[in-house]
Amino acid sequence: MRDIMGIMKQAQAMQARLGEVQAELDLLQVEGQSGGGLVRVTMTAKGQMKGVTIDPSLMKEDEREILEDLIVTACDDARKKADRVSEDKMKAITAGLPLPPGLKLPF
Repeated sequence: MRDIMGIMKQAQAMQARLGEVQAELDLLQVEGQSGGGLVRVTMTAKGQMKGVTIDPSLMKEDEREILEDLIVTACDDARKKADRVSEDKMKAITAGLPLPPGLKLPF
């Protein structure tokens, strides 16, 4: 019985910390880049895009497709960084809890 009570206390503490981390992830910003930094995308760690910066040298009509590809690549880079940050924060919260392998939080 003591183990169950201990797990319940840990789960409650984890739930409180999870709320704090979710709020942090709303504010935490990551930047993705492509084209050697010619295109930069800023987004929150939760994936909300906040801004796009495009170097003026890319503003040529005949290079529109290249620019579109660079924007997509920069977004993908930012999303991967956001996922890593989020995953690291969640691992810190669940450290020491007997959770099944592969369980992703939040549920």
